[in-house]
Amino acid sequence: MFTAIAPRYDFLNHLLSLNVDRSWRRAAVARLGWEARPDGVYLDLCAGTMDLAAALARRDGFRGRVLGADFVVPMLARGRHKAPRILPVAADALTLPFPDARFDGALVGFGVRNLADLDRGLHEAARVLKPGARLVILEFATPRFPPLRAAYGFYFRRVLPAIGRLVSKHRDAYTYLPESVLAFPEPEALAQHLVAAGFSRVAFERLTAGICAVHHGTR
Repeated sequence: MFTAIAPRYDFLNHLLSLNVDRSWRRAAVARLGWEARPDGVYLDLCAGTMDLAAALARRDGFRGRVLGADFVVPMLARGRHKAPRILPVAADALTLPFPDARFDGALVGFGVRNLADLDRGLHEAARVLKPGARLVILEFATPRFPPLRAAYGFYFRRVLPAIGRLVSKHRDAYTYLPESVLAFPEPEALAQHLVAAGFSRVAFERLTAGICAVHHGTR
């Protein structure tokens, strides 16, 4: 499915979020704490077209490397030239091909809800991080304010799939998106999964009236 939508993936991300997704990625990078190791090695997990890796690599003062790991190779191919110092790596997030304590920090942008085993994926992320390194996760959430929740639900179930099908020419991908979001744990529950995976100082912040949340925890 992700291979099929790769050619229009970036365009649809920006269109369907009204370009707000760019600010969400900046918020994630801002919470990574990369400034403590600007020459370090960082991981963009479930990287897709590596927008998040590029957002980190382009930051003023960043001198390190960002490895973008995903098992959808056509997605990685579309992102490999977005910024200097980013490197695509074909990899399964549940069995990462990296040694223990390899990375100075890790980011995941809208990818953990696609994992076949959420807890195993979080444990793998913890395994490859150095002690004291931070994991930052961007993921969709459901607004708490009832009128906004209703409007969000209508957009997600009706408008977004219709636009996604029209532009991507794929019948199921943009039906899967709202279904996967609505079935995924809310931020409070995801925070507990992070604690269970061995992360400390776990916290999250809701963004854009609660339709997205940025989570972070320390290895």
